[in-house]
Formats: sequence, C-alpha cells, structure tokens
Amino acid sequence: MANHTGKAAWTGDIKGHGRLTTGSGVIDAPYSVGSRFQGEKGSNPEELIGAAHAGCYTMYLTSVLTKHGHTVAGVTTTTTVTMDPNDGHPVITKIHVSTEGHVSGGGITADDFQKHAEDAKANCPVSRALSAVPEMTLEAKLA
Repeated sequence: MANHTGKAAWTGDIKGHGRLTTGSGVIDAPYSVGSRFQGEKGSNPEELIGAAHAGCYTMYLTSVLTKHGHTVAGVTTTTTVTMDPNDGHPVITKIHVSTEGHVSGGGITADDFQKHAEDAKANCPVSRALSAVPEMTLEAKLA
C-alpha cells in the first residue's frame, strides 16, 4: 500500500493566500481566491485534481493498451475540471477527459481505442475517486 500526501497552508482571512505542496516536494505552488475563481496567476485545488486525474488516466490507459498487445508510443491526456460557484457553495459539476494515443500493433482500430479509453475512464483509481462528480465526459482519438 502506498500513502501519498498533499498539504495546504493558508495565511490570513479569505483574502489571504496559501501554498499547496506535495510530500515529494515536487509541487510547491501558491494559491488564493484570485487564482481559484478569478483567473489570477497561481494554482488551485481543481487544477491539481485535473492534473492528478490526467496522470492516473493516462497511466491506466497505457496499461490496458499494453495488456491487449498494442504498442504505445505515447498517450497525452488533458482533463478539464468545471466548478460552478453555486451561490457561494462551489461544486465540481463536470470533468472532461480528452485523450490522444499514438498506438500501433495488435490490429488496433479507433473503436478498440475508444473501448480501452472508456475502460480507463471507468476504472482508473482517480476516476473512481471522482465518481461523485455529476458528469464525466470523454473524447478519445487514436492518432
């Protein structure tokens, strides 16, 4: 079993600022109300959820493709996390996964790739953790 940590530290009231860090030390990013809701420079929890989901999804899809005898040259995934302000009670309402795979061998077709992409969407650990999000869509392209 692996345990991984994320940490947030905040200074001041809601107009203050904070830092988001990971246990590995690889991520150390500022965040604030401005970076979360107003497009200012800095990170935010939803951006990190998107990056984590894209990373997990891509690794899972690559594993599925490999197990089915395909040769994976590369997979690129972008995950867009949509948050609705919801009258002051923000909620993540949608996640859109867009993936493109450079895959050959094993007679792979666009339909095969779509099937494997749907499998990854349903079963990667982060997708499963995000299952409470009302809508998760997928766009998959075999390049």
